[in-house]
Amino acid sequence: MTNKDIIEALKSKTLLELKELVDMMKEEFGVDPSAVAVAAGPVASTEEATDVNKTVVLKSAGGNKIAVIKLLKEITGLGLVEAKGLADNGGNVRENIPAEEANQIKAQLEEAGAEVELA
Repeated sequence: MTNKDIIEALKSKTLLELKELVDMMKEEFGVDPSAVAVAAGPVASTEEATDVNKTVVLKSAGGNKIAVIKLLKEITGLGLVEAKGLADNGGNVRENIPAEEANQIKAQLEEAGAEVELA
């Protein structure tokens, strides 16, 4: 299987499936693949990245805060205390991510009862 085949297979995965994959890679290889991706930096130019990348901003956790906290833990990988702090105070959930992924996260959080916007 080539790297290109792997990328094509990853495109068909949901956000939650990708998170599970990252967790499995952490366990199997003892490294965080997302840290490697962050260290490598963006491939696209800054001008291109600002056109397609979004930041998911939590405005309010809404009435079902527990569900939102659980979802924030899942999406961000934060611990319980950090996820609760984000739910209580609002703020950036994920920054500079592809618009499609940002829309998926926004939909998940809104389904859980949160008030979310994309920046």
